[in-house]
Amino acid sequence: MPASPRDLPVWTLAAASQQAGTPVALLAVLRSEGSSPGRQGFKMAVTADTVAGSIGGGIMEHKFVELARQRLQTGEITPLLRPQIHRREAPADRSGMMCSGEQDVLLWPLTANDLATVSAIGNALQTLSGGFLELSAAHGFRFLPAATASELADEVATETESTHFYNYQPGAAWRYRERLGFRDQLTIVGGGHVSLALSNVAAALDFELTVLDDRPNLPTLESNQAAHHRRVIDYEKVAAEVPAGPHRYVVVMTVGYRTDAVVLRHLLRRSYHYLGVMGSVAKIAELRRGLREEGFSEAEIARLRGPIGLPIQSQTPEEIAISIAAELIQVRRARH
Repeated sequence: MPASPRDLPVWTLAAASQQAGTPVALLAVLRSEGSSPGRQGFKMAVTADTVAGSIGGGIMEHKFVELARQRLQTGEITPLLRPQIHRREAPADRSGMMCSGEQDVLLWPLTANDLATVSAIGNALQTLSGGFLELSAAHGFRFLPAATASELADEVATETESTHFYNYQPGAAWRYRERLGFRDQLTIVGGGHVSLALSNVAAALDFELTVLDDRPNLPTLESNQAAHHRRVIDYEKVAAEVPAGPHRYVVVMTVGYRTDAVVLRHLLRRSYHYLGVMGSVAKIAELRRGLREEGFSEAEIARLRGPIGLPIQSQTPEEIAISIAAELIQVRRARH
């Protein structure tokens, strides 16, 4: 079964607890800077005896879990937004950690009136149907369906791939909003053995995963249960299947040099955060030479990564997949 977005267990526990009449609270990191233990968007659901998710671990998380449980026990339903400074010399709001970062952490007790919102968020994550989570001083706790985003233009900045996945406005009239689902999308063009191995690894890395191939009835494509989307396509039409965008990652690993070249001719002038092709040094050099002869500029060719994968002397499909996944992580984290 394809992996779900990272937050789904949080909302699943929250919904199940509310349906059972069990008090439950949401913890969420609304802002993070520096070496914070939990990044913006990290969340937890907390009940008296169980948790799902994480806001970063360590003593800071432990304190907030205990605080949430105390409030649940007393029936306190007022949200609490608290800064956390992870430096010993901080004059106030010290977290007890010394990793030198900062966070704003929200404790939001969920009430029976929130069940419909919690369920809608869980369904949006489960079905990858999109939408927005909003927590704010003015409007409380809301789910905004993707279809209504443009209708709320005066109140909600329509999210696109060119805008931030998370949006936080601090202050007395604070507001936090995030787009639901996967922030990053990985498309693997080619459905062979390495593609299958890479899919299995990438499934744990919070990518929405698409695998494309031009071969019908390909066993490794048909058996790929990690991908959210699997399609047999004509490589001459691959551009229509791989949208451009700053959160789009594309790995080309078709059956051979000729089909790799076809795919790259259609994708190289489009904007992706990562575009790479699997192959030997000699093969990649020949691909670049061919692209140059076809009129692609040096700047366009320079955007192509290859040979892909960190140099760990990988040989098996599984080892190659790990080396490529490590490079994807490296590129993803370099943007922060």
